[in-house]
Amino acid sequence: MTAQLDPTVQEFVDALNANDQDRFFAVLTDDATMSDDGVERNLAQWTESEIFGGNARMQVESVGDVGTELLADYTNSRWGSMRTSWRFTIRDGKISRFETGQA
Repeated sequence: MTAQLDPTVQEFVDALNANDQDRFFAVLTDDATMSDDGVERNLAQWTESEIFGGNARMQVESVGDVGTELLADYTNSRWGSMRTSWRFTIRDGKISRFETGQA
């Protein structure tokens, strides 16, 4: 049986791929945090430069067995294409934290 993404994580991926900022931020808690390659980042600044300002796209390659971890081919206009890992923490049906980095 192939693991599937948690529905909240799936919504994150779908919103990112649709370049839909309202939908993207609606899936995050108000106090959401994130790190990129082990470095804590300002979520609003990072998403503006790395996702929405960079026409980002994510193609999920594999999913961890609880659906909150994934490997993806992540592409944006700033860095090109790279294999990345993502880990999500979900609280009350929203993402309260995500960590990403090169895989």
